[in-house]
Amino acid sequence: MKCCVIGGAGFIGSYVTSLLVESGRDVIVLGRSFKPSHELPPNAKYISGDYNNRSFVRRIIFDTDEVIDLAYTTVPKTSFEDPIYDILSNLPQSVGLLQEATLANLRKIVLVSSGGTVYGIANSITIREELPTNPISPYGITKLTIEKYAMMFASSANLPVTIVRPGNAYGNEQSAFLGQGFIATAIQSILFSRIIDVFGNPGTTRDYIHTNDVARGILAALNFGKPGEAYNIGSGFGRNNIEVLNAIKPLAEQAGYTTKINNLPSRKYDVPVNILDSKKLTLVSGWRAEVSFEYGIIQTWNAILEKSR
Repeated sequence: MKCCVIGGAGFIGSYVTSLLVESGRDVIVLGRSFKPSHELPPNAKYISGDYNNRSFVRRIIFDTDEVIDLAYTTVPKTSFEDPIYDILSNLPQSVGLLQEATLANLRKIVLVSSGGTVYGIANSITIREELPTNPISPYGITKLTIEKYAMMFASSANLPVTIVRPGNAYGNEQSAFLGQGFIATAIQSILFSRIIDVFGNPGTTRDYIHTNDVARGILAALNFGKPGEAYNIGSGFGRNNIEVLNAIKPLAEQAGYTTKINNLPSRKYDVPVNILDSKKLTLVSGWRAEVSFEYGIIQTWNAILEKSR
């Protein structure tokens, strides 16, 4: 079985790629950069190319059995700053990929969307897939639009596409100061003696899930997810920014670092609370989150601390 992972050299993608290789698949990683941004298994083939080039994309996916699409160029903060760029840098490429995929003989294509943004302000503490999707950021709107195109191709062209909606991934390979990834940014801020901005009091509540569990969830959707369906990938637990910082603070103090917090007004494009119900994926595949937040925070802190030395 040959699988193409678009964006497979990124933070989550590198974990996905490793799991795919372990499963015995031949893996092709498609990325924009000349070299992969994260370390990949030696037997994963990396190809650099332009996602806008339809003939290039066609040549790659027509020679594969499965496709996982993790590629995206913006984050919620940058999408709000330039919503036109958010549309133009993501939507045409994604729709083009889906259109090409309808002509390929694929077993499955998994589209990685966003469980943290497509629902918007939910009317339930934990969010199930069938609840309304009313995103409040351009990022979430574009992600949801891509989902709608995927579902259109699933119904009109029998495209075997499955959608996953991960929560807020974290882990030791995550980059900081990119407008998302609060845990990595908080840890790096502490190590660099920078002040940590918290918007609102006690900050936003998010479903933080270790990237290894996210990668396992994506693989579960690839193996067992039904075409035309969307699946959340979350821990089912919510923690606000202050609770996250309180978990990191003892680790920082033990290493001789202090935590400095700057409380700012909440931002209009931040969903106040986002906690995902992932029972649907569990029922179809047996998947469930395995990395506890307590263990994941310690692991992430130690890994980032070691790299900073």
